[in-house]
Amino acid sequence: MQSLYLSSLPAFEQPFLTLLISCFLLLILVLLQQWCHQTDKRRLPPGSMGWPYIGETLKLYTEHPNTFFFTRRKRYGDVFKSHILGCPCVMISRPEAAKSVLVNQAHLFKPTYPPSKEKMIGPQAIFFHQGDYHLKLKKLIQASFAPSVVKGSVSAIEEIVLNFLPTWENHALICTLQEMKKYAFEVAMMSAFGNNPEPEMEGIKHLYQILEKGYNSMPMDFPGTLFNKAMKARKQLNEALRRLIEKRRGNSKLHKDGGLLGFLMSAQEQKLNNLSDSQISDNIIGVIFAAHDTTATVLTWLLKYLLDNPLVLQAVTREQEGIQSKLVEENRGLTSDDTRQMYLTSRVIQETLRLASILSFTFREAVEDVEFEGYIIPKGWKVLPLFRTIHHSADFFPQPEKFDPSRFEVPPRPHTYMPFGSGLHSCPGSELAKLEMLIFLHHFTTTYRWKVIGDEDGIEYGPFPVPKGGLPIEVRRRNYKP
Repeated sequence: MQSLYLSSLPAFEQPFLTLLISCFLLLILVLLQQWCHQTDKRRLPPGSMGWPYIGETLKLYTEHPNTFFFTRRKRYGDVFKSHILGCPCVMISRPEAAKSVLVNQAHLFKPTYPPSKEKMIGPQAIFFHQGDYHLKLKKLIQASFAPSVVKGSVSAIEEIVLNFLPTWENHALICTLQEMKKYAFEVAMMSAFGNNPEPEMEGIKHLYQILEKGYNSMPMDFPGTLFNKAMKARKQLNEALRRLIEKRRGNSKLHKDGGLLGFLMSAQEQKLNNLSDSQISDNIIGVIFAAHDTTATVLTWLLKYLLDNPLVLQAVTREQEGIQSKLVEENRGLTSDDTRQMYLTSRVIQETLRLASILSFTFREAVEDVEFEGYIIPKGWKVLPLFRTIHHSADFFPQPEKFDPSRFEVPPRPHTYMPFGSGLHSCPGSELAKLEMLIFLHHFTTTYRWKVIGDEDGIEYGPFPVPKGGLPIEVRRRNYKP
């Protein structure tokens, strides 16, 4: 009816009426937003909700994350409200407050993701749950990443590195981030499925890579869109995993050396849990997702920070050369004991995790109205512990913008350093991630030299903060003479 009425108006009146209707709709949106936020308005944290629906999302993704968080913290304090990604939220930037949300009162704040992300990963993955189901999964996944298991992964990861690094040679330019994604993906596949070559693996890798391309796309499920392609690949991936599970069922050897899938299937067959095949599939995909992009991004920042700090690079190289000499003398490969001798390199990784803070925050959701720090957080609001703000606070890390691995010679204060989260939902694969970084750095620093191509500096998002252009570099063997 509205379109028929507009078409009957004189031409000069149509733009005016369209503008009038737009203003009226905008007024309704503003009033609705204000009405939705009336609950205990006097006790909501201070802050700005930004524009209707859009909130402050555009500002969050166009400003440097330090600028976005720090300006609001300075204006409103350590606990403030905002509105991002279509959700009202409360941001917290004190270690004690973060501990309360993630540990002490974790039962009041459930983990949450956008619905489109749950569809892609799988709604039964560990990230989206709490309570008995979460605890059961956590126990099983932690067992697959136990120190004894991680210790046995050294030779397999080293083999991946030794096969991977030569592919960088004789290229005038490589994109560090994209190459690190390839490396981290291989390690993630090994941790998920074990180190047994099976013909199904190539098909599973291909489907996952299609899925990944759509992960950060707009959730528009129309033919031809990345999201649509990703969801089709997700269905095919589920079927491929079902067939692999069926193939492995009853094979105890494949369970023993079969990565996380082996642990989950062994527990299933021993009736230690009642996981379905679909639940197993969702959690396999979830682990690959968690172990992939984040680790690749940290490795990219590692190479940048080492280049930006040549004295640190020299010291790391000397440490790794000392270990290399021992390996040559004893004619063997790396062991977990060797990685435990990489003291400086480990501190470099710790400082990179702090300074880069690729996980600026994590999402939780209030399961009921919660009284918190003198305020009310309404049920359904998101709560974001700001890891980046805590990691960049001069109160806990003097000269926070300086790359200084020596600061980790003394353990940081509790809950001031949370690169892998904290509490029940902290990352169970953190030790494996550190191990793959140490092994990579050992071989890379002792065999190669690299330099950045181009003089542009800056940060972009994909979706984590990364050096501009994914850090384009040129790589040469150390004996290379220009």
